[in-house]
Amino acid sequence: MDLSGTDLTTAVVRTARLVLRPPTTDDAAAVTRAMQDPETQRWVTGAPVPYTEDDARAFLDTVLRQRAEGTGLPVVAEADGGFVGTGGLLLGGARHLGPEIGYSVAPWARRRGFAAEVAAGLAGWAFAHGAPRVHLVVDVDNAASQAVARRARFTEEGVVRGCLPLRDGRYSDAVLFGRLATD
Repeated sequence: MDLSGTDLTTAVVRTARLVLRPPTTDDAAAVTRAMQDPETQRWVTGAPVPYTEDDARAFLDTVLRQRAEGTGLPVVAEADGGFVGTGGLLLGGARHLGPEIGYSVAPWARRRGFAAEVAAGLAGWAFAHGAPRVHLVVDVDNAASQAVARRARFTEEGVVRGCLPLRDGRYSDAVLFGRLATD
């Protein structure tokens, strides 16, 4: 990927319905509210439970640092000016896999196609900056997120065993999805 001349601290991605913008500390309340959802907590296993506004501020500090260091393009997804979720592009992935995409949609914004739009928008941004491929990993039991990946035109490439850390110290298998710039 060629990010020369790209200011990751200010980069914004626009899709048909969404603005994928840099997170700010003002997003802490919305992130906290979204993370109260048991379904979100089930799949976002790196987040503490219970999830507090201090946790949201720590998360926002981390993702802002990723942008500043050039290691990621985390975003807040907005539709019609309102918070609908978060997502991101983790840069500097393994050479053969390329950047990794992640997404989480707030419970009040689900079932409207926003997750697929976030994933496709971030993939398009990565391709426009020279990435030959992007990928995402989804817990083998998360059928909804696997459907999102397919709607975002990712191809299922196989199962990666024991790669997703769970809260109880065990590891879960994941479905690996990839998308090429030529797809």
